[in-house]
Amino acid sequence: MATNPTTDKETTGNSETRTEAKPFSLSRLLNRNGHEKREVIQVKPQGPPKTWFREYFESAVVTVIMALFGMTFIVQAVKVPTGSMQNTITIGDHLLVNKFIFAPGASLPFLPQREIRRGDIIVFKYPGNPYNPSRDNRPDNKPILTNYVKRVIGLPGDRIRIEGRNVVVNDQVIPEHRIEATERNEKDPLTIVDSPERKPDEPYNVYYQPGEQMTVGDVFDGKDEITVPENSYFVMGDNRNNSEDSRYWGFVPRDLVIGRAMFVYWSYDEGAPPSDWGILADFFINTRWKRTGTLVR
Repeated sequence: MATNPTTDKETTGNSETRTEAKPFSLSRLLNRNGHEKREVIQVKPQGPPKTWFREYFESAVVTVIMALFGMTFIVQAVKVPTGSMQNTITIGDHLLVNKFIFAPGASLPFLPQREIRRGDIIVFKYPGNPYNPSRDNRPDNKPILTNYVKRVIGLPGDRIRIEGRNVVVNDQVIPEHRIEATERNEKDPLTIVDSPERKPDEPYNVYYQPGEQMTVGDVFDGKDEITVPENSYFVMGDNRNNSEDSRYWGFVPRDLVIGRAMFVYWSYDEGAPPSDWGILADFFINTRWKRTGTLVR
């Protein structure tokens, strides 16, 4: 078979394929499979164009959904209205609570979840006072509706007794850094009177009025020792002479635990007098800026 180079034909059997000589093109070489790049036809979106109102509305809806999801399953903001945890947490502190760490059910190894430990500061729904129900009539102390912040002292199955300033769990005195302090008023932090050197095995501070012992409370009425029920916890405030806790109303059921207190995201001095420059000035003057970001432990 002969091929005539001038006709630019290739003949195979009875079939013939005609090719045309084309000038060298680098862009054609780089295109996929050597084919020419086809022009993409722009398709107009269906339906009416979005207005600025619709754009903002959709963004707001997405933001609200994400915020609700976070507040339901991950974090929650709470305010501390009482001094039962002074000076670990002061009145006017606004805390961010980790709800995910104590999520119910079995936890996977790669998730930041764990069981509640002794010494954790937890936020929980107040279970109510069966020993003195009249205390639950206050509008700021409604069972289930009011959130409490306390430190976990007893775990399920622990045996607990109070001896002076000692909290004895399973026949062992819990190591606590005991500080003597006085109260100036209902809103201000405690005034430190005596703070001995902290020992390495004392993980947290507790505060006592000078010369006073720890009150036992109604739960220990007629008992030297109590046992924490299954799926429940014994909690106490760090301000031991001014804390309404498990010594008075009992144990915290596991299903009432909201989460672990993480840090202070804002703190406002509620005991400070108002200034003459208005609410906005009071916000900047009375905010405890140094407590912003303080870890709770």
